[in-house]
Amino acid sequence: MLITRLKLKNWRNFKKVDVALRDRVYIIGPNASGKSNFLDILRFLRDIAKPEGGGLQKAVKDRGGITKLRCLLARKDPEVSIEVEIAERVDTAPLWRYILAFSSEGTGRQRVVVKKEEVIDLISGKALFTRPDDEDKRDTERLTQTFLEQISANKDFRAVSEFFSNVTYLHLVPQLLKHADLLGGYRLEDDPFGQAFLERIAKTPEKTQNARLAKIGEVLKVCVPNMCNLKFIRDKITGTPHLEALYEHWRPDAGWQREDQFSDGTLRLLGIMWTLFEGDSLLLLEEPELSLNEDIVRQIHKLIWNMQRQAKYRRQVFVTTHSEALLQDQSIDAREVIRLEPTKDGTLAHETTKEDIALITSGYTVAEVLLPKTKPTQVNQLSLFKP
Repeated sequence: MLITRLKLKNWRNFKKVDVALRDRVYIIGPNASGKSNFLDILRFLRDIAKPEGGGLQKAVKDRGGITKLRCLLARKDPEVSIEVEIAERVDTAPLWRYILAFSSEGTGRQRVVVKKEEVIDLISGKALFTRPDDEDKRDTERLTQTFLEQISANKDFRAVSEFFSNVTYLHLVPQLLKHADLLGGYRLEDDPFGQAFLERIAKTPEKTQNARLAKIGEVLKVCVPNMCNLKFIRDKITGTPHLEALYEHWRPDAGWQREDQFSDGTLRLLGIMWTLFEGDSLLLLEEPELSLNEDIVRQIHKLIWNMQRQAKYRRQVFVTTHSEALLQDQSIDAREVIRLEPTKDGTLAHETTKEDIALITSGYTVAEVLLPKTKPTQVNQLSLFKP
């Protein structure tokens, strides 16, 4: 499944959003325009729905509370609202619509309470429920939890809950992976920065693990000079998981290198490819171009497309990027791009206009047509700065 439409109200720096989405979504915009905040709405729904618990209250608390989530421009209407439409595949009729609106209860413990929650089966056109319902009005404590997070309540739309709970986010920070032992046992929940990446590989069945690493190794041989024989091993003394590869131009007794000696770009590319292989859930990639050679970055779109094509179910991938090289690929559909524009009335999220689609269709690239619109208007004044 994938999200084909997203509507927001008062989410962080977005006062209002209403955009259609494809199976690949490139989010572009200047610094501090809200690209990470755009991805975080999907992580937020995941955090509410994930089976190990926490739900709405924890998802809001982990983000600093309702005052940090609510748009600063929401003075007269303090309610935060999220609406998504979910389809089986792109360009087909949506199956589900999920709506969640919430705000602070305003008195007492200042908890977050559900102002509206609704699931609509779009095939039949019927709402499975609409909250607050009569029971909510009799027992207002119920409004501190969503039905999305309750197994007893989401039976009829569990496919939606499971879809959200399986969202995967990756922004692999190579230093955290290289020096995980030195950083101690603490890591952020859901490991968004890849500190436990090797443990994920270790938990994969050996046959699957070997097949994936063999495919990834073939790609890395092209990108990383003289690198071959990528494999997973465990330290014979400590049992700690490692990745190891042979660099052929080195003398035989010194050619094997572990992940702490891989380049940052090699680790990020390896992490991206492994994650693309890992499942069919919605995938969020934060600036995958970091630390990579531009010629490699130019291939990222094709890499995603090829792995989507090979999968049994084409997973939806969201990518935030500033990269001109990544967006130069002429096979990128102009409809796959959401451009963010900061304004005094909050950040606007633009679908590509018909005029820009016509330019891109005629032979220009997304990078040539859309990236210039994301440049800060006064960026040239940086060169005038005197220390």
